[in-house]
This record gives sequence, structure tokens and C-alpha cells, in this order.
Amino acid sequence: MKNRVLTSFVIMVTAFLARPAMAEEVLTIEITKGIEQAIPIAIVPFEVTNNDEPLPEDVSRIVTEDLESSGYFKTMPVKDLPAKPHDFSSIMFDDWKHMGMDNLVVGKITKTASGTYAIEFRLADVYKSKQLTGLRVMAKADHLRFAAHQIADVIYEKLIGEPGAFATRIAYVTVKKQGKKKRYQLEMSDIDGRNPVILLESPQPILSPAWSPNGRQLAYVSFEKGNSAIYVQNIVTGKRQVVSSGPGINSSPAWSPDGSRLAMTLSKDGNPEIYIKDLRTKKLTRITNNRAIDTEASFSPDGRKLLFTSDRGGGPQIYEVSVAGGIPHRVTVSMGKYNAGAVYSPDGKMIAMVHQVDSNYRIAVLDLDFHQLNVLTSSRQDESPSFAPNGKMIVYSTTNRGRAELAVVSVDGKIKKRLAVRGSEVREPVWGPFIR
Repeated sequence: MKNRVLTSFVIMVTAFLARPAMAEEVLTIEITKGIEQAIPIAIVPFEVTNNDEPLPEDVSRIVTEDLESSGYFKTMPVKDLPAKPHDFSSIMFDDWKHMGMDNLVVGKITKTASGTYAIEFRLADVYKSKQLTGLRVMAKADHLRFAAHQIADVIYEKLIGEPGAFATRIAYVTVKKQGKKKRYQLEMSDIDGRNPVILLESPQPILSPAWSPNGRQLAYVSFEKGNSAIYVQNIVTGKRQVVSSGPGINSSPAWSPDGSRLAMTLSKDGNPEIYIKDLRTKKLTRITNNRAIDTEASFSPDGRKLLFTSDRGGGPQIYEVSVAGGIPHRVTVSMGKYNAGAVYSPDGKMIAMVHQVDSNYRIAVLDLDFHQLNVLTSSRQDESPSFAPNGKMIVYSTTNRGRAELAVVSVDGKIKKRLAVRGSEVREPVWGPFIR
């Protein structure tokens, strides 16, 4: 954006932002590792005008928490701010230079006659004494948090040079013990753990949630009727349909990039194989045909290939095959005895997977161009990797003190954080797409 130009857009109140039943517990985030040279930034509390009561959300605080949680920024505590300007013309840049601040965010929130809120912010480069970008967002009261995430995304992209993913969501499965029984819940939340929503509850296991490309549906596996079955559920209406419930295994759904097909593992013919189902025509196409176990398919970003896990070579390894079928080729050559659960990065240049190191199972990424493997985690039991839509972070399930919880790691391993729910185990995470 040009200097001192304020761009305006309206947050559309679309159906997929609705909130059905709120969960009682929320994910809490703990940053365990950040980059050594984090960018200094100060976010001045936004001025609120024309409003008679406190806002339901503290927009500037949410922006601050988002940027801190990324691991790339070091924010100035509010108590240390030398001043609290609310617009660009009021900034005394020398004061901030003396504090060693590289960047400064100022803003205002004004309640309009219609009851919506106009949020204006400006990001300034302190040492160049100029505006880097600005934005005007219109949001209703119940969308202030989402607006704050969008503002954080704009700041992140301007300073880091890549899209932010704060205004996205994750889906996951929580497990609560109720005496000798367990209660499973399929939930989704903002990536900061807020706004948790229960989409499904069951006394039987729920597995393998997968976001549709448009973020409006989730596919998953449920055992609620005794045998495994694959469902697709609208996250707003709750309406769902059974995609596959035949005898034997129905597992591991994965969406095609255009949302028209689901890859899945079925054993209806006696052996677990990879199939693709066209959701419009209901046509089912068998992709693999081998006496081994083939499972955990994942579409490439261009929709032309599938990754999957197979033990056809004697142990679990990653293979790739055309969606038209044919002879698969092994991707994980000379990379140990166990590699599984692979997913492509959004740009298709790498894959994330579960890789065995001694007796431990870690999250690793494989650069497909250079065939270089990088192990990112150091726990004993890590699984279910899922890329953020910008491809820079991976959410996964890990075991900490005997309990399953979620964790996030950057693709270079430099940034790590944990996400846990008090009193519950959390597993099977999947990071949602950008919300358009």
C-alpha cells in the first residue's frame, strides 16, 4: 500500500462465521521457543469513541497476543509506553526511537449510527518516520475478535513478508474421561483457542477431521453406529451426510483442492485400499491395488497426485501416485523404518509426516526438490501434522505428561508452542483454510 493511504473494506457477516454450541473449555497457548531476534513492536491501546459501554473485545490486546504468539515479535508492555497516540499525526517518533522500538501501531474504534464499529489502524516505521500500511475495518460487536485477527494478519504480512494466518481456525477432537467411560467431541476454534464450538459429541471415537477447501464443511470418521463411517458435516447448520459406511474400514477422508472429491481408505473388497469418491456423481474410483495396507491419503495442491502410507515395502512408508491410478513410487527412500501420515504443504514443495527416530515418533518435513529431511520436534509421541494455510507453521498432536495435547512448530523448527485444554486430551488437529 502507498504511504498514508488508508484502505477500507467490510467484514462480510457470512454464514460460516456463525457459532453454534460453545464449548466450556478453551485451548491455552504457551510459547516454548521463539526466534532470537524478534522484531520490537508497540501496539498502543486503540481509542474508543462514541460508545457508552465497554467493548466486548479488546481489539488492540488481541492484535498484541496474535503477534506475540507467532514468535516473530517482541511487544512492548502497555505500562512502558512513553505515550499513547491514536493517529499517525500525533506520533512523536523521537520518543519511540529512544525506546528502541522499530514499529508502532496506533488506532481508533468508533461506533457508528448503525451499531457497527469502524476500526482504523496504522502501522508506522519508527526509524523512517513513515506509515507502512493502514486499514479500516467495519465489524459488528460479535465479529470484533475476527477483525482483530485480520489486523494482525495485515501487520504480520507487511513486516514478515508472507501472509498471516491468525484469522483462521483449527478443528480437533477432545476426549474426556467420565468414570470408566470416555466422551469424544469434535470441536473447532480460532487458532488462539478462543470461540470453541462443539460440532459433534459421541461416546464412540471420532477420528480424522478434514476441512473442506472453502472452510464450510468438515469430513470425519465416527464410530457412533458401531462400525466406522465417513461423514461430511456443515459446520453452521450441523446438517451432515454419510459418505461411506460399508462393511470393514471406512477411514482417513481427504478433500481434493476443488472440494469435489474425497480420497479415503476402504476395505470393502477385503484389503485397505485408497479410493476417490466424486461427491456430486457418487462415483467411486479405486486408486491402489496391493496386498499391503494403503491408507492416509492426501491430495497434492494441484489435485493431480496423492500421498499415502503403505507397508508394501515391509514397514510404513510414504508413497505417491497419480489420481488416475498407476504404479506408486516410494517418496521416503533411505529415511528409516517408519514414515507415515504425510501431507503436502500448500505450495507443494514439501511434505510433513511422522518420522521414527530410535523409539520415538517425531514430526519431520521433507523438501521434495532437494530430498532433504528435517526433524522438527523432540517428543516421544508426535502425530497428525497439518500445515497452516500459509505453509509456515504445522499443528500436530503430542503427548505431554501422559496426556495428548496440541502443539505448533514452524517449518524451520525455530518457533514452538503448546495448546492444551484443561481436563481433556486433545488430538487429531487440522488447520483450516483462509477465511474468504
